[in-house]
Amino acid sequence: MLMLLAIIDLLKTHLQYFAHWVRAPQRPYYNSKRVVPINKHNHHYSQHKPEWLKQEIIRLKARIPQAGCRSIADICNRRFAASRKVTVGKTFVHQILQQHDYEVQILRRKLKHVKPKPVSRNRIWGIDLTGKTDAQGKLHALLGILDHGSRALLHLQALHDKTSRTLIACIREVIRTHGQPKIIRTDNEAIFTSRIFRRELQLLGIRHQLTDPGCPWQNGRIERLFGTLKEKLDQWIVTGIEQLNVDLTTFQNWYNHVRLHQNLDGRTPAEAWNNINPYTKPPKQEQWFEAWDGLLAGYELRY
Repeated sequence: MLMLLAIIDLLKTHLQYFAHWVRAPQRPYYNSKRVVPINKHNHHYSQHKPEWLKQEIIRLKARIPQAGCRSIADICNRRFAASRKVTVGKTFVHQILQQHDYEVQILRRKLKHVKPKPVSRNRIWGIDLTGKTDAQGKLHALLGILDHGSRALLHLQALHDKTSRTLIACIREVIRTHGQPKIIRTDNEAIFTSRIFRRELQLLGIRHQLTDPGCPWQNGRIERLFGTLKEKLDQWIVTGIEQLNVDLTTFQNWYNHVRLHQNLDGRTPAEAWNNINPYTKPPKQEQWFEAWDGLLAGYELRY
């Protein structure tokens, strides 16, 4: 009988412990995976982000290819944390870019080929350098200056020396002839980022605009010009810098007065510069232009 009473007391004790455990609040251990972590930047991570945010991350990477995941996350958080109550972390950005890398490449290609917006004449000049090797194997640096609004080729010359002072002298000469722009856009080549070049532009009152590294399409008008120039120059032999400069003057005349430009609605850069519409204003004279053994050809209209 004593043994039976001892067993009953033991069972009661276990039942009391079990009832107390059932009534107790759930341990943090069982809820640990449901807690939303917050990092030091106060980013609230969630598996469910709005679709528009994912598309914005893809668009940002296409427009700023050199930006890292942390930079893109910071851009999004600055824009949307307060206004739309949503934030992202660099890990989420990395996952989105990995999953949609092909979409980023397609969108970047579309951005490169988008039709540029109209720009007023003499507002922005694109400046760049390329090269041409003569018959003796000597490489000559070629300087091009292009007006963004009219696509007019304002200057094209083979330089005797590739220095910032020579470049500034050429810019001053073009300003005396065509007027002064508000902005000059270049890439990040050393000649354009030198202290002399930046100081001279500042003295002239011209704002210097640098393209992002690895983004040549940001100065696409001068790049497109050099594409046309190289296509012709690769088929043309020059004996030295004197002949090269004569030939470049011929090319400049053909490019400005003969060659039709698709983004100018079929007008030439000279017609766009002078605000002439050939579809409403008849020319006073027309003549056939041909040079470089037929590499440069077309009708030149004079008003």
